[in-house]
Amino acid sequence: MTIVPITSPDLDASEVSWFAALCSDDYRFLGQPDGDLRSSWEHCSTILKTAEAQGFRNILCPSSYQVGQDTLSFVAGCAPITERINMLAAVRCGEMQPIMLARTLATLDHMLKGRLTVNIISSDFPGQKEPSPYRYQRSREVVEILKQAWTQDEITYKGEVYDFAGLTTDPAKPYQTGGPLLYFGGYSPDALELCGQHCDVYLMWPEKEEDLADRMRAVNAVAERYDRTLDYGLRVHVIVRDTEAEAREYADHLVSKLDDEYGRLIRDRAHDSTSLGVSHQARARELADEYGYVEPHLWTGIGRARSGCGAALVGSADQVLSKIETYRKMGMRSFIFSGYPHLEECEHFGRLVLPELKTCSLPHAYGRVPKGVPQTPLGQGPRR
Repeated sequence: MTIVPITSPDLDASEVSWFAALCSDDYRFLGQPDGDLRSSWEHCSTILKTAEAQGFRNILCPSSYQVGQDTLSFVAGCAPITERINMLAAVRCGEMQPIMLARTLATLDHMLKGRLTVNIISSDFPGQKEPSPYRYQRSREVVEILKQAWTQDEITYKGEVYDFAGLTTDPAKPYQTGGPLLYFGGYSPDALELCGQHCDVYLMWPEKEEDLADRMRAVNAVAERYDRTLDYGLRVHVIVRDTEAEAREYADHLVSKLDDEYGRLIRDRAHDSTSLGVSHQARARELADEYGYVEPHLWTGIGRARSGCGAALVGSADQVLSKIETYRKMGMRSFIFSGYPHLEECEHFGRLVLPELKTCSLPHAYGRVPKGVPQTPLGQGPRR
């Protein structure tokens, strides 16, 4: 397999993140709602605090219109109850007027003392169905306006969606100089163009290794046209146990009460259920063997009951570590893990795998170190 050329500094370390189940996505048995695991402030903030205690460096706070907690409110509430972990807030472009969004995110970055990262999302809104090129153009304009608001004293912008002239930005500057890192996932040509030009970390859902490498090469080619470099990340579930047999047994247990028709309803309620990325997750399930494995230790059974990320790394600690190392050699530097139930799997991963990984904070690698924290030179110079 051809490895994607990567120029990120400090490649011997990875950002290892967990997942806050804000969108009613937590189960003991997939497809079987459990009142104790419902999305709530208490449950989701406990996941976050557990992840920080385990040593995870970031946590994805997802967004949904129909179920769960409001993402930005949740991030604000967690600022005073955490100290070290970064928070990756999912933001749907166009949901909030972009100048107000710039102010909101800058405020959150100050509350977190520079621990904010942002996941840029371009999906439809409830009751609307926009063409993909329009949605990504809207996201492009939002990102460009955010960058103006975070780095300039005045916003003057004329696009297809937004038109502003001579608006002041004080006091909308974030805690981090230049603003939070922008994480992004998308498969269409419009998505790759936006990511390659403006974002920092390209996130993928799990597929066969050769397919992931193809995606990395495609977005890398776009970034090179803009004289930029990207980091790459994988959003994937995980089931890790002391032995492979125990992990595979738990995977079977997790779907043992799943009604496939109800699983389809769960998938269809998501606003990204018809996206190109989701179709690739469905394709991976079709290619899997009779036990749901599309390649060794990559199990697609999760996708039977959720839209979006639909596969899990399954195996012993050594096997999961080996799979992570394969991804790292491909050039991936950011990993967002999750598992069911999220608290228990966070603790399993934190005990069996995390101590064996050298971790880093990606904002630090970009020179966005919170004030008062000594910065170690990483040898690659400033990022564009």
